[in-house]
Amino acid sequence: MAGNADIWFDHVAERNRSGKSKLRPVSDCPEDVINRLSSRRADVIGLTLDRPRIMGILNVTPDSFSDGGDLATVAAAVARAQAMGADADILDIGGESTRPGAEEVDVKEEIQRTAPVIRALRDAGVTTPISIDTRKSAVAEAALDAGADMVNDVSAFLFDPDLAQLVAERDVPVCLMHAKGRPETMQDDPRYDNVLFEVMDHLEERITFAEEAGIRRSRIITDPGIGFGKTLQHNVTLLRALALLHDLGLPVLLGVSRKRFIGTLARVEEARDRMPGSVAVALEGVVQGAHILRVHDVAETAQALRLQNALLKRDEA
Repeated sequence: MAGNADIWFDHVAERNRSGKSKLRPVSDCPEDVINRLSSRRADVIGLTLDRPRIMGILNVTPDSFSDGGDLATVAAAVARAQAMGADADILDIGGESTRPGAEEVDVKEEIQRTAPVIRALRDAGVTTPISIDTRKSAVAEAALDAGADMVNDVSAFLFDPDLAQLVAERDVPVCLMHAKGRPETMQDDPRYDNVLFEVMDHLEERITFAEEAGIRRSRIITDPGIGFGKTLQHNVTLLRALALLHDLGLPVLLGVSRKRFIGTLARVEEARDRMPGSVAVALEGVVQGAHILRVHDVAETAQALRLQNALLKRDEA
């Protein structure tokens, strides 16, 4: 499934917008559908996606929901990145919180938070691929100049369309995420007629926009945007049907780490205490073919993946 030789399927769930679904054997499915669901995904920053990859979160913000203020200095950020390096395949560095209710950060301030950290990581000899988590072209440009390798845009170019041009010109990978509204108001009262199809429709539209801007399809990663303009039930519905995203024929990034819905379901108030639930959801995402896991708890997730790999009889286990 989706290029992962350890995950197989012999039936496909066919869904329609009324909410009905039925199982069809693979033998009854059109060839183009099977190709979208099963084809090998393009490498990302030199990383093959035939096994799950870990993206470690490095927030250099004072107000992120889980770890805001932890990395108040460049030195602290470098030390955290070096600690993650043993297990993280990618480091995702962000200088603006996009948690529910968060306010926009000035471009100059966001650049000042992120670019020096990226430059310091490269100067310190950190070779792990770096993603810049931003909605803004100026921030992404400064990050790429400092040594970043890809862009992670939670707005999928809706916040700053110029970012698409930058990504095309630099020919770097980009993650396009679904979000309903902006962080300031996205959780006020999110509603969908059918959350699965609306997320898919949105991602298809943003992928088309990206390609029309000159971004190669092989450079695009998708993200359903768990927790971004979604209720608890919306999140659960999306996670149960995460494999649906493979019908886009592109890599899937899953970011659920320490999010509120995990705290609600697990009855854990503090975000820092949601590691076990985060790992549980990440492993379910892997079973459904997620290619990249964006997590705070890198070592713990890596350990869980090694055990899952052993049970799935992967060679590297």
